Amino acid sequence: MFRLILVAALACVITSKDVLAQEVRITPDTASFSVEVNGKLITIERNQDTNHKITNEFTKTSRPCPPFCIHPISAAPGVTTVGELEVIDFIETSVAKGNGLLIDSRLPEWFAKGTIPGAVNVPFATLEPSNPYRDQILQALGGVQSGAGWSFAAARDLTLFCNGPWCDQSPRAIRNLVDAGYPADKIRYYRGGMQLWLLLGLTVESPNA
Repeated sequence: MFRLILVAALACVITSKDVLAQEVRITPDTASFSVEVNGKLITIERNQDTNHKITNEFTKTSRPCPPFCIHPISAAPGVTTVGELEVIDFIETSVAKGNGLLIDSRLPEWFAKGTIPGAVNVPFATLEPSNPYRDQILQALGGVQSGAGWSFAAARDLTLFCNGPWCDQSPRAIRNLVDAGYPADKIRYYRGGMQLWLLLGLTVESPNA
């Protein structure tokens, strides 16, 4: 009898510690999220320090406009705008299975400072029509040149982001993709970008680590 009581008491202690350890959850039912992407296990969770504050460039509230203007909720007609939970779901259902890409549209120096786990860097400027190597990028995304145009029937699903609602880099990349013929329904726009990802204390990955 004593042993049963002891086991029950220990179970309560362990459960209590587990709950305390995951006080800051992603959703009420999800403390963290792990998935393998390209042979590497990535984990996304929230910072457990309830006193933590953003201390870097993302603390700014006001930037000169232009170029740092507030952007519409929609990046282009037919492109779906998504939030953090949808980004996490996209990593699990598309990126991990090789059907999609999470694209960080920022310049390489920003990407190197930290990005969303599982993201690849395709700087927005590389998708400009003036870039002589743009066709190679479109091919890497699954596009196939067909005569003077492109076929994107087998193209990957994409989610693009940059620094936040004041950043025009992912919207520009999205518009250039759509103008090239990339199907809008294969593109998602994470408007919150790194600003809101960091604000919510979500995991940031250093690509060079």
